[in-house]
Order: sequence, then structure tokens, then C-alpha cells
Amino acid sequence: MIAIRKSTQRGHANHGWLDTSHTFSFAGYYDPEHMGFGALRVINEDRVSPGKGFGSHGHEDMEILTYVLSGALAHKDSMGNVETLYANDLQRISAGTGIVHSEFNGSPTEPVHFLQIWLEPAANGLQPSYRQLSLTEEQKLGKLVLVASPEGGGPLKIHQDVQVLIGQVEAGGELTHRLQPGRQAWVHLVRGAAKVNGQPLATGDAAALTAESAVTFAGVDPNTEVILFDLA
Repeated sequence: MIAIRKSTQRGHANHGWLDTSHTFSFAGYYDPEHMGFGALRVINEDRVSPGKGFGSHGHEDMEILTYVLSGALAHKDSMGNVETLYANDLQRISAGTGIVHSEFNGSPTEPVHFLQIWLEPAANGLQPSYRQLSLTEEQKLGKLVLVASPEGGGPLKIHQDVQVLIGQVEAGGELTHRLQPGRQAWVHLVRGAAKVNGQPLATGDAAALTAESAVTFAGVDPNTEVILFDLA
């Protein structure tokens, strides 16, 4: 079974310096039918104006993935990490017992566009940690790259039984990810257009797949990019 969630159905707010869309309930947006999907709790698509951003704030007991789509995102945290992320950079923070961080547009002239994803961990009270991964367009083209998973899987360890894959499918191309029995998937279309198990999706659209044996992406637009969450 596949359920489509269109980009226009997301929660949306424009604060002037921040234009944000929420796939699931977040901040001032509340929808009891969209509180998350399994361990997947947040997918926020943010566009932040030059020189603006989120001042120091805290998190705990959450796995936080940030994926920069364009621009530069300056990060600083209480673990001593000071980094600037650019397009195709992916950051993982395990907030655990608690971290404080800030996120600002790292450019004085260009906006920054990124996705922030929260996953509920399998256990609370973990030691906070940080890791970063840089992808290339070549790595993603024509394949689904495993970027995050529990220990023993992808390069970014997350403390939950979730696999996160990112890939690009060309127009006329096809990518398939097999789902083991009892697994489900959430798909977010980062850009472009594709058919997911035969259903059309465009930029910002998403799909929940349950009781399916596989997720198949058929490319419609060139260099369509997708994020796939394979969840218990």
C-alpha cells in the first residue's frame, strides 16, 4: 500500500528570514494524522536568509540528520564542533543526554536550503556524538547510497533500526530498493519528478509504503533526487 503526501499538504510558515515546510507536526503546526512515521519524527525543509539562523538551543534524546541542498550552513555545538556544511554535506548529531548548538547561514549574500530530519533513538540517555559525511553528485547518480544506519551499516551511525538512503535517478532510469518482510518505507522527493511504485511524485512530495516488497523509482525529470527511509 502506498499513501501520498503532497508538498502542498505540509505545514508551512514564512518568518521572513526563514521559509519552512513541515512534513510532520512541528512547532506551531499540528496535525494529529501526521505526527511521524515509525521512528521518523521530523522532516523540515528550511530556507534561511543570508546572515540569519537559529541561535543556541538545546536537544536531547534525538538522532538529528541535516542535509544541505544548496548554500552554506554554519554549525557550532557544545561538543566543540565548529563546521560549515555545503551542498551534498550530511551531518548526524546524536543528542543523547543533551547538546546545545546553533545553525546559521554561512553566507552573507546567498540563502541556504537544507533538510533537517529527526529520528527517535532506540534508547535514551546516550552519550552525545557528532559525525559528518560529504557526498558527490557522481556517488548518488544512478544508485541509492546508504548514508546512515545502525552500527555495522552505513557511514553515519544512528541509534535506531532505520536505514537512510539517498540517490539520484535520471529520466527514463529506474532504482529499486528491496524491503524485508515487516519493514516499511518513507520516501521524500528532494527535487525533480519520479514515479514511486507507479505513483507520480514531484519536488517536496512524500510517500508512505507499507506491506510492499520493494520501492521502485522511475525517473521522469533529469537528476531527480530522493531520500528513502527503510524502517522497522
